Amino acid sequence: MASGPRIAIDAMGGDSGPPAMVAGAASAFERRSDLTFLLFGDQSAIRAELDGHAALAAACQIVHCDDVIAGTEKPSQAIRRAKTSSMGRAIAAVKAGEAQAAVSGGNTGALMAMAKLALRTMPGIDRPALAALLPTLGENDLVMLDLGANTECDVQNLVQFAVMGAAYARVVLDLDRPRVQLLNIGTEELKGTDELKEAAAILRRSTDVGMSFDGFIEADKISRGGADVVVTDGFSGNIALKSVEGTARFVTDLLRRAFTSSVRSKIGFLISRPATELLRHHLDPNNHNGAVFLGLNGLVVKSHGSANDKGVANAIRVAARMVREDLTRKISEDLASVSLPNSQAAQ
Repeated sequence: MASGPRIAIDAMGGDSGPPAMVAGAASAFERRSDLTFLLFGDQSAIRAELDGHAALAAACQIVHCDDVIAGTEKPSQAIRRAKTSSMGRAIAAVKAGEAQAAVSGGNTGALMAMAKLALRTMPGIDRPALAALLPTLGENDLVMLDLGANTECDVQNLVQFAVMGAAYARVVLDLDRPRVQLLNIGTEELKGTDELKEAAAILRRSTDVGMSFDGFIEADKISRGGADVVVTDGFSGNIALKSVEGTARFVTDLLRRAFTSSVRSKIGFLISRPATELLRHHLDPNNHNGAVFLGLNGLVVKSHGSANDKGVANAIRVAARMVREDLTRKISEDLASVSLPNSQAAQ
């Protein structure tokens, strides 16, 4: 029996369901054969996909679930079926210690609600945050949080997000002291809300935490490569994320239109194809797939609903790496080094 991480997978989640989820697990397993999986969902559909992956099948256990959470369901509706749905039972496996992390491509709101209810927040964390990797022009991707879990945040939330984001960046980006910045309307110390300015003051004093706090960053600098972790509230973070994604699609669509507008442009496309392929690879969301709910007593990774097998494999690798690096312990240790007013983290 392999001794590596055991990952619970909601095989019914995402736009493609079992085909993408099982193929993604197979791809991840090819790179790390110490992984094992619990696959939750329709047994016949999952087994049909496993028939093409004999090596993976030996490392999997199927847990049959008739119930599937639809992408259109409200979290309040979905949470009532946490005990019967493939998503809910995958999370329950983490809570019970049957798996070390859960991966789902399903309804984000439902996944967050179920995970928070089942796993609860870590000691010293008031609210969990949704973090993801974004491409940059620098040497590595950056971690951004919160991306929609909390529309309003106070000082403690922002500082806790910074600590969690830095710990996550040390794990997934292999950085000793990630550069952390708060998203703001300007870089000057006097700019922004009182919450942002107070959070910045606390982070500047927190020199014992494994991060380098570099003040504020404006939205147009997010992708330049000057920061490793960008911290904000979920309202602003979700808007910024959608803007980045929309801009990426705009650029690729504009290039496609330009390269097909005439015979000359088509010839130009053939000449510049290596560069455009590099651009396509850099902007492909499957290469950065795997958003994480940080701050829970258990690891849950959200795969993009439209992710293909490569994207699912990346989400699984993110989950497995967090398990191996014991991310939850790192966050707890860092929280103990931060002095927050009226915070449980200081106790």
